[in-house]
Amino acid sequence: MAPRATVDVEFAIRVTEPGPAAISVAAAHADTEELRVSWHGDSRPVEFEHGTRAEVFDLPAGEHRVTYHAERVLGEAEPEPVTLADVAVFTRPSRYCPSDRVAGLVPPELVKLKNPRRQIEAIVRHVHDRLSYVVGASRPTDDAVDTLLAGEGVCRDFAHVCITLCRFLDIPARYVGVYAPGLAPMDFHAVFEAAVEGHWYVFDATRLAPRQTMLRISTGRDAADTAFLATLGGELDFLGSTVFATTDAALPVDDGTGLVVLG
Repeated sequence: MAPRATVDVEFAIRVTEPGPAAISVAAAHADTEELRVSWHGDSRPVEFEHGTRAEVFDLPAGEHRVTYHAERVLGEAEPEPVTLADVAVFTRPSRYCPSDRVAGLVPPELVKLKNPRRQIEAIVRHVHDRLSYVVGASRPTDDAVDTLLAGEGVCRDFAHVCITLCRFLDIPARYVGVYAPGLAPMDFHAVFEAAVEGHWYVFDATRLAPRQTMLRISTGRDAADTAFLATLGGELDFLGSTVFATTDAALPVDDGTGLVVLG
């Protein structure tokens, strides 16, 4: 029997100015799922490309509790082809991945490699070895250049640096928010996908969880495109969250090499 992953999320918000808010916590291709907000108003579903979904709620003032539960059977997914539109979008600089400003920070050995897969593997090794994973080390405004200069960050920073270096080498790369069974401490997690021989494969320079059991939440150019909570006119305060992602089978061993498809 195929292993099954289970996700449970809960977070609280305080709305100070009523208005719409987009909640994007849904796992892609979930077999069963339920999203609830303590205010029982109707939502408007929004579908984006590359597996991202959101629910837009018109929230009144006050405190609200959001819960999400999902289950999905884990199986071998088919790699998604890289389109010409993907190449156009995911080789350009973006807010947190300024690939046009990173030339002086790119190791020469990455440029000398001519095989894109070998370049991606070398980028993952370089970022893993160069950066220290330090919870709370980065600011929400830090981009990949800030992270490289600081030498430390969290998962989103590792992903931004890898994406930036890939794009500098003209390799399409994109940011992915995921649930990651085995992650410690447990939270939302960020990884990246890069183009290898015309298809998207997932990589993670933090090496904090096996890629084989990750569940996609959202996909975009960088973290600016993939927030799990965003206001669309109102104002709110985020009060805290808990995230649990587990699997009913033993976690696979992932040494960081090999091509893995993210479903």
